[in-house]
Amino acid sequence: MKRLLLVPLLWAGAAHSTPAEDYHLHCESCHGLNRIGATGPALLPESLGRIKPEEVRKVIEQGRPASQMAAFAPQLSAAQIDGLASFLQQPPASPATWDERDIRNSHRLLADVNQLPTTPQHHADPLNLFVVVESGDHHIDILDGNTFAVLDRFPTHFAVHGGPKFSPDGRFVYFASRDGWISQYDLHNLKLIAETRVGLNTRNLAVSKDGRWVLAGNYLPGNLVLLNARDLSLVKTLDTASRVSAVYTAPPRNSFIVALKDVNEVWELSYAAAQPSFEPRRIQAQDVLDDFSFSPDYRQLVATSRKAGGGQVIDLDTGQVVTDIPLSGMPHLGSGTYWQRNGQWVFATPNISKGQISVIDLKTWKLIKQIPTLGPGFFMRSHVNSRYVWSDVFFGPDNDAIHLIDKQTLEIAHTLRPMPGKTAAHVEFTRDGRYLLLSIWATDGALIVYDSQTLKEIKRLPMNKPSGKYNVGNKVEFAEGTSH
Repeated sequence: MKRLLLVPLLWAGAAHSTPAEDYHLHCESCHGLNRIGATGPALLPESLGRIKPEEVRKVIEQGRPASQMAAFAPQLSAAQIDGLASFLQQPPASPATWDERDIRNSHRLLADVNQLPTTPQHHADPLNLFVVVESGDHHIDILDGNTFAVLDRFPTHFAVHGGPKFSPDGRFVYFASRDGWISQYDLHNLKLIAETRVGLNTRNLAVSKDGRWVLAGNYLPGNLVLLNARDLSLVKTLDTASRVSAVYTAPPRNSFIVALKDVNEVWELSYAAAQPSFEPRRIQAQDVLDDFSFSPDYRQLVATSRKAGGGQVIDLDTGQVVTDIPLSGMPHLGSGTYWQRNGQWVFATPNISKGQISVIDLKTWKLIKQIPTLGPGFFMRSHVNSRYVWSDVFFGPDNDAIHLIDKQTLEIAHTLRPMPGKTAAHVEFTRDGRYLLLSIWATDGALIVYDSQTLKEIKRLPMNKPSGKYNVGNKVEFAEGTSH
């Protein structure tokens, strides 16, 4: 009889456990004290912000395939899972912190770069490789851009974000995870070299033109972290008194450009000197900047500004706001692109709240045209050898469509639906522009290879939500048509 009573008594105790107790018992060993992450990702509101509550609950209940995340449905009741899902989306009882000591202690050297060959140990063109982020199961693929064969596939930390960045010679690629890990991978030897955790919620990173420095921007804690690009060892942290919206390198300026989320400033950090101080040059903006892009010569910063009615142009030489641009909705400037039309540079940006693409004359800063689309979009890409700009319809019921816009007429020339019912987004061209790769954002998704001239499908590679892909040559050469 006692054995028969044992199960009901255990369930009765479990039913009265609190979400904090359930976290301590079932989650803390992998996700860390105070939820800051350990072998598993950080479980903080800032880290989970883009994941829907029902998805959080589903992962707790069913686990995550191809990972160490187990299913807890056999151990926890539905009420406990609901409570735990809600608990994880609230701030922890004591504020989460991550300081220089934590950064140094997190540093891991996984291979000695000085002992590795300096030439590619594979037969692929090193400047026509693709780095593909499979966000569905947190992996990265290294793809040969000539044969479209996968050369390597390896797991990443949770939610790689912000686009991988490359050393100037194309040998190393650096990527940031949402929960603060910066990783360095050797594309010549197909090996992970080093990892460092720079924060608890990281936006993105940039690599200096000379290949010496990596700068990462954090939401939590609000700061910048400077690393040695050779091995990701910590150089210094810079307190911004603000969350960092984005960091980019500006090669002609030999500097990093930083947008801040909570103060009306843009920072420029020069790395031109032999031993740079990285003291910020503070440029006043009319509003906090959520997103920005550059003119082709990197003299002007084009940024979103709510107070200015959409966008503002800042001259980086003088530090002055040049003009406002009437961009309605929420333009996604960081995913915009530029090209020459009738001998003049133009810039186009998608909009994440409206079904429109805005085309701007980069000489006069006048709005040339608003191109209506089937819905709000997220990414735009082109190539100097392509007559089209490819733009998705990421948000809304028509997200399986992708528009091809003629760069001279500014009309939608074609609308493709590569996989009806599944989101089509994010295009990247091969280095020569002959082919392009398009993502199908689904767990049973794919990379689709197209001939950029005939628009015929060449190959389809099944993948788990390939959220982005990045061509080495296009990135290190800051090629026209790609994101920077």
